[in-house]
Amino acid sequence: MSLVSEGINTVGAFPLPAGIRADGNGVATPKLALVKWRSSHSDMLHQLYVNGRYAGTTIDNQQREMLVPIPTSFESAVQIEVFAVLPQQGHVDFSEQVTSPANSGRVRIVLLRSQNLPAGATANIYYDSGTGQIDYENPLNDSPIQIWPSWMDKAGFGMAAFGIGDFGWEGAAAVGFGKGSFGNGQFGMDADTIEWISRPLPLGTYKFGVKVTDQYGNESSPSETGSVTVIPAPRPAELLSITSFDKEKNQLVLEIT
Repeated sequence: MSLVSEGINTVGAFPLPAGIRADGNGVATPKLALVKWRSSHSDMLHQLYVNGRYAGTTIDNQQREMLVPIPTSFESAVQIEVFAVLPQQGHVDFSEQVTSPANSGRVRIVLLRSQNLPAGATANIYYDSGTGQIDYENPLNDSPIQIWPSWMDKAGFGMAAFGIGDFGWEGAAAVGFGKGSFGNGQFGMDADTIEWISRPLPLGTYKFGVKVTDQYGNESSPSETGSVTVIPAPRPAELLSITSFDKEKNQLVLEIT
């Protein structure tokens, strides 16, 4: 068992006032929201996720509110989700199981951190700006992606140059066991991956390319993706006020002011 969404309802997020203006209206505290909810899980803790990322865990099974940091965004709404978890799993980050907001305008690229790539290698990601021709002069990432931040992450005995390797110890931080791929799939140390997420991109269809550079400046041939369509999320509604609420019909009427 991991995240449980059933039995949780009436989730609400509220801005915290940082002050009051002369006209009586409040000034909201930036980048912070109070989240409240109801839950039938009296024997479990609760975790909160903001835009698909772990934001915190309750400290006991009776807690039904929490302050969470939220991004300041005028381009897309912020998605806040509440889940129940077993007490022994309260410290676990289950972000991979949470669906990030759809159509966020960002592109996620996953790279295989193969043992065949040399220590000190970096990767750069390029795109075509919607023109159809990838520009390999200007990387899309702000800084090169470190594939092997330390030579000790590489594999163990017999897999590093003689006199440079550490006879097994340099594999201590690597993932899994064995080298290479099992059949056509990823297996052992070669199952390690790197995930990169782009900045928000405008509406359009793009192609991306990746080049790996070793510590001596030698570049690999580019690996390119197919066409990727990016649809940014709609801007959140503004200047809305509640006109009425029918509790029996559970119907809320909003008005644009």
